[in-house]
Amino acid sequence: MLAVAAFTFGAANVIAQEPAAEAAAPATEEVAAPAEEAAAVEETALEGESMHQVLMQKFLEGGWEWMLPVLFCLVAGLAIAIERILYLTLSTINNKKFIAEIEEALKNGGIEAAKEVARNKRGPVASIYYQGLDRYNQGLDAVEKAVVSYGSVQTGQLEANLSWIGLFIALAPMLGFMGTVVGMIGAFDAIQAAGDISPTLVAGGIKVALLTTLMGLIAAVILQIFYNYIIAKIDSLVNQMEDSSITLTDILTAYKK
Repeated sequence: MLAVAAFTFGAANVIAQEPAAEAAAPATEEVAAPAEEAAAVEETALEGESMHQVLMQKFLEGGWEWMLPVLFCLVAGLAIAIERILYLTLSTINNKKFIAEIEEALKNGGIEAAKEVARNKRGPVASIYYQGLDRYNQGLDAVEKAVVSYGSVQTGQLEANLSWIGLFIALAPMLGFMGTVVGMIGAFDAIQAAGDISPTLVAGGIKVALLTTLMGLIAAVILQIFYNYIIAKIDSLVNQMEDSSITLTDILTAYKK
């Protein structure tokens, strides 16, 4: 939402600055400068602008009908990625300290005390421990089945909404390439209508094509970095869950003896 607001505000500033610049320019009847001179003037103007203004200008030049869907993919994917990162960060605990607290509770207060410790702790490991301790009276086989079953449930919760990030990673460059095709079609239509190949005729269509492709690739790269980080974080938590589950079985076996 912040990114969309920033782009909208910047786009409004760029649009508002264009009429002012046109009004300030003196009216002349001179012949237009060559393409090389115009490119040099544009490059000089871009150097004097801030990065934010340059990005806004390129966003408008790419065409909102293609750039806006790509921007939506980027913003939505980042929102989901940030939510997942926060969830995974809050799910991470000090497993060694937690297991030591469980063992201490078992020695001093039995199963109920250990369940109370697991109930008051956040994270998937604590949830798995609570489910296993809650079925201790049914035997160690029931404990193992509960740990395995609830471990799968916790893994599914850790991986929630990742498919949407994968969708946005694939969709952003596809939309950019679609803008590329449309831009090239427009360029060839202009050539066909004019009956002559001129750089000024095809420059606009090719520019739209390149800008939309660039925007789609940038969005995909950013989301891919976040996606890989989240996957690595989930793999780490799943390994901790499996290791802690084996430890729980050993603790309960020793407690039963």
